[in-house]
Amino acid sequence: MIKRKVYIAGPMSGLPDCNRGAFHLAADVHRALGHIVLNPATLPAGLAEHEYMQICTAMLMCCDEIYLLDGWQQSDGAKAELAMAQKLDFKIVYQEGIDHEITLRGLSA
Repeated sequence: MIKRKVYIAGPMSGLPDCNRGAFHLAADVHRALGHIVLNPATLPAGLAEHEYMQICTAMLMCCDEIYLLDGWQQSDGAKAELAMAQKLDFKIVYQEGIDHEITLRGLSA
């Protein structure tokens, strides 16, 4: 069985702790589903925005699916990542209000 490689995208700039909690919860759910997850929220603090985008572009290029967290529309970076994923014909999945904590509880029950 080939595992899906999923890139998590969403808003980070200007949010408390760069929205890492939402990214990590989504990543945990995808891992529980057996996916390989590339999560930009694991990158260290202190880089410039263009450096994050360079790294994230390379991460995205390793995937075959992009998962967009709620609020992605307010993120220039997530919109750019979505455009690239569309151009490369990746599977595109939207969070659309999914409660990851409930999903994780269901997966571990």
